[in-house]
Amino acid sequence: MMDLKSLFICTLLGCLLCYINAQQDGNDCIKANAKSCGECIQVGANCGWCTEPDFLKQGEPTSARCDVLESLKKRCTEIENPRGDKTVLLNKPVTNRNHGTDERKPEDITQIQPQKMALTLRSGEPQTFELKFKRAEDYPIDLYYLMDLSFSMKDDLENVKNLGTNLMREMQDITSDFRIGFGSFVEKTVMPYISTTPAKLLNPCTGDQNCTSPFSYKNVLKLTNNGNQFNTLVGQQQISGNLDSPEGGFDAIMQVAVCGEHIGWRNVTRLLVFSTDAGFHFAGDGKLGGIVLPNDGKCHLENGMYTMSHYYDYPSIAHLVQKLSDNNIQTIFAVTEEFQPVYKELKNLIPKSAVGTLSSNSSNVIKLIIDAYNSLSSEVILENSKLPEGVTINYVSHCKNGLVNTGENGRKCSNISIGDEVMFNISITAHKCPKKGQDETIKIKPLGFTEEVEIKLKFICECECHDKGIPNSPKCNDGNGTFECGACRCNEGRIGRLCECSTEEVNSDDLDANCRRDNGTDICSTNGDCICGECVCKKRDNPNEIYSGKYCECDNFNCDRSNNMICGGNGECVCRVCKCSPNYTGSACDCSLNTSTCLAKNGQICNGRGNCECGTCKCTDPKFQGPTCEICPTCPGVCAEHKECVQCRTFGTGEKKDTCEADCSYFNLTKVNDRDKLPQPGQATALTHCKERDASDCWFYFTYGVNNTENDIHVHVVDVLECPTGPDIIPIVAGVVAGIVLIGLALLLIWKLLMIIHDRREFAKFEKEKMNAKWDTGENPIYKSAVTTVINPKYEGK
Repeated sequence: MMDLKSLFICTLLGCLLCYINAQQDGNDCIKANAKSCGECIQVGANCGWCTEPDFLKQGEPTSARCDVLESLKKRCTEIENPRGDKTVLLNKPVTNRNHGTDERKPEDITQIQPQKMALTLRSGEPQTFELKFKRAEDYPIDLYYLMDLSFSMKDDLENVKNLGTNLMREMQDITSDFRIGFGSFVEKTVMPYISTTPAKLLNPCTGDQNCTSPFSYKNVLKLTNNGNQFNTLVGQQQISGNLDSPEGGFDAIMQVAVCGEHIGWRNVTRLLVFSTDAGFHFAGDGKLGGIVLPNDGKCHLENGMYTMSHYYDYPSIAHLVQKLSDNNIQTIFAVTEEFQPVYKELKNLIPKSAVGTLSSNSSNVIKLIIDAYNSLSSEVILENSKLPEGVTINYVSHCKNGLVNTGENGRKCSNISIGDEVMFNISITAHKCPKKGQDETIKIKPLGFTEEVEIKLKFICECECHDKGIPNSPKCNDGNGTFECGACRCNEGRIGRLCECSTEEVNSDDLDANCRRDNGTDICSTNGDCICGECVCKKRDNPNEIYSGKYCECDNFNCDRSNNMICGGNGECVCRVCKCSPNYTGSACDCSLNTSTCLAKNGQICNGRGNCECGTCKCTDPKFQGPTCEICPTCPGVCAEHKECVQCRTFGTGEKKDTCEADCSYFNLTKVNDRDKLPQPGQATALTHCKERDASDCWFYFTYGVNNTENDIHVHVVDVLECPTGPDIIPIVAGVVAGIVLIGLALLLIWKLLMIIHDRREFAKFEKEKMNAKWDTGENPIYKSAVTTVINPKYEGK
């Protein structure tokens, strides 16, 4: 018995796996193989669940209730399709504040709207809302000046001693509510960062320099609006010293960020000015001094001094970024020219931070701070808290001058002046339900600001019909499941569409036998899986293509096609046979019973020369062809066909003049005396205009028309022949003679012209040869003397 159970379970699991693997890439709703409405709506925002109890056809699985909405609406009227929404819970308008005249407390100033929202999220459906930011005028500022007091900053300390009153005076143009504080740092008080000899611990400087003992970080002055107090306390500070070049500034920044009560931070704009002329130590450097514990990111100030520098390592950059962001602190690095590249790289890692070039003695520190503040405050960057698993967020910013940014740039807007408003479109999308389905809360805020938007996220994990489910419903095989959303959700140990099957009662032999058609060998016609003794037909990627039937032997997509469409688009494929629409017949419903396409111009079907079959004329007379049997290539035309009868009845001439009465009485004849009086197109149906010539070469004109309603022929004819007149002989003869004479004269002139040209060429040739003669023109070149002189060669002249 146990072997049979094991075999059944393995077979069942195998069938299910085959069924799932059969769903190839395509319709995601179908591919999901959802067993309940809740599973279906998690697949995507375009999926719906049909709750009609009788929706499923024979052989269709429960998962067939889940389909894309567009397809489901064609087959189902009761569809579960919950949608998400958004609700604004707190929506205070942004503050319009005037410089120096508004006495509102900082916590009453609003720069971001709305402040609180609730979103209901369904998987795959984004919820979008607008967030408005307006930079308020005269917004309070807290500025904490953190200074490196190593020996190299000695001359800088002198210039900072009057910073309090001078900076407060300059900041009056920006805000009427300004506070300033001061802190200093050197280095961890262990080797090898400082010398631990007793003398060096008292005075780390060399020579006759009087320096204070080294320390890690000291909070000298809590934030105050008393500039004179700042000057007094800073003036009492002394330079210290250390051994290595990098300083322990990161320890100091961490304490300034997390020790809010000691520093005195308010919920206003928080600025931290970090002034140094050296680099920095970061996480891992503490190992040089035997410090291995990571920085815990907590406050350890006692009497203004950081007491755990020897115990905890330096913080990492990422840890520092997190704490600065959590506490809304904007950092200004005031560093010398030498270390500009290092701190610019650090700026790129710390959002809402700026770098300014500090002069060698810090004389330009006030201008540096104001410029850096204006740069930081002119840019707003949104950040969000950690998102729940499966939730994504997208930003689109609408900044000044119509500038729209998307992606990561959609989080920020730049060049914002006081009083400017910018908008952000924020879309939040859930891609799945949280494991426990609990509500979540996220926060969105501008970096460097304390204000934030709190968003409560609710997730749609089940359909509304889930709560109306009936446990142990009689519809589910006498209580073997919960009937919800139109389907049964089976209890443990039960399977089947109606939970009718128990894993302990059915074996694999029964399973196969019930799924074979006519005791054949194919299970479910190879188009489905045998589950719990019933065929569950496979689903196809195209939701409109369906297998059906007790043995999945039917489908609605393997019928005959016409024009590459199932049933020619004129019928429905039912179990592989076309059920044609009215006025269509044939195996592919491609034969139309409508005869309108066979009507000829004369109103007759196929011109009376054929039959209309499937909307096309089949001509009975083989010599006729064309869409309505109107063309006869071997037949004379209408005009030529009726020419002899029209001629004999009108003029008493022609070949049929002797048999005219017998052969030509099939039409009505009307005579007119002018061509303009003949019927024109539009005045009579099926009208043909004719022009024919008789044996005497005279033309006559007539029209041939057929009356569709009475089916009679009417001919209108012009009773006057149009005969050609004889030619006028005298002008013709005169013209011929004149032409011959003119042609002769023209030929003589041409001959004379050619002779003149020829003579001139010959004369020119003669003149040229005459000029080229080589003999003297005074002698005859052919003359020879008659006297011959002979000389004796032996004559010596004696």
